[in-house]
Amino acid sequence: MKDPMRRLIQALLCGGVLVSGALAIAQDEPATEATTAAPAEDAAAGGGEEAATSESGGEGEEAAASESGDEGEEAAEAPAAPVKAWPSEMAHLASRSLLLGVSNTGKHLVAVGDRGNIVASNDGTNWAQIQVPVRATLTAVEFADENNGWAVGHDAVILHTKDGGKTWQLQNFAPELEKPFLDVLFTDSNKGMVIGAYGLFYVTSDGGASWTELDAPPIREEELHLNAITRLGTGEFFVVGETGMMGVSADGTKWERLTAPYEGSLYGAIPRGDKGAVIFGLRGNVYSTDDVRGGNWTKIDVGTVASFFGGALLPSGDIAMVGLAGEIAVLSPSGKVRNTKVEAMAGVTGSGTLSGAIPWKNGVLAVGELGVSRVGL
Repeated sequence: MKDPMRRLIQALLCGGVLVSGALAIAQDEPATEATTAAPAEDAAAGGGEEAATSESGGEGEEAAASESGDEGEEAAEAPAAPVKAWPSEMAHLASRSLLLGVSNTGKHLVAVGDRGNIVASNDGTNWAQIQVPVRATLTAVEFADENNGWAVGHDAVILHTKDGGKTWQLQNFAPELEKPFLDVLFTDSNKGMVIGAYGLFYVTSDGGASWTELDAPPIREEELHLNAITRLGTGEFFVVGETGMMGVSADGTKWERLTAPYEGSLYGAIPRGDKGAVIFGLRGNVYSTDDVRGGNWTKIDVGTVASFFGGALLPSGDIAMVGLAGEIAVLSPSGKVRNTKVEAMAGVTGSGTLSGAIPWKNGVLAVGELGVSRVGL
């Protein structure tokens, strides 16, 4: 069985945890007043009963098929009620529970994760939870500007905020697909795309008011997991996924399949230069190229076999990659690598797997199995 994002970084085993603290983004409007969908109702049970054979009837005669007495007629099954989204639960320690994606709006930091948790901060230290319309695990978050942002996740969930993360509205919810979205990219407040497991790929040109499934056979026909999408220095779109799946597109509509230097799962890509990128994935496999279309990839020795699940381009030009058991590798523009590891929090055993990172002050702000971590580099 194929597992998206290595079973979401094998991190759904951890329980809920959140740093308390006053937060302006959550104070402007109470988080509990955010727009939410109605709680789910239990699916209606099927109403059909099988007819019983009568022991008292005449020879060869069958009993009525239903209690209504209509001979030979089966009772009709009641249609199942549509599944509705449950709103997220407010948890005191949400910023110390599993978080999978993080973004900087320009004014606030926003992170998303397990059970629909969304937390926000002004300073990277004090975090407050914001209630949202779903309880599904959220895997990624992206802001096109300081007001418009999108979060995606399990049950094919797409959430949108137009007030910088204070409130969130549900744009897509399709649990019947049994496919999670794994990444999201917007070029402006109208045009965006979301990708996910089994080749899931939706696009919008109206800010998510409507979403359509993209017809892109070169990268979708094998139904491979599409794990990450980014934009190269040329403005082209670049996607990576399982079994070395790589694709590039000039306009986000017509895609070209590329030959990868590694046949294992790739979990992330960071643009490098005008046409190049750094890709990373399972067992410390990291490759770099000056031109993704050129195919000349160089393997980078990062000094570890830990899998990398997230990364960030730093203002210095360095690329920081984060992953299994708190492992961090920093690749300089000259190709040199230095390794570090996120320190365990007080009272916690182990550092926990990291799944995402953004530049923050003199280092990175990373999220993962144990919530938010700040790492100086």
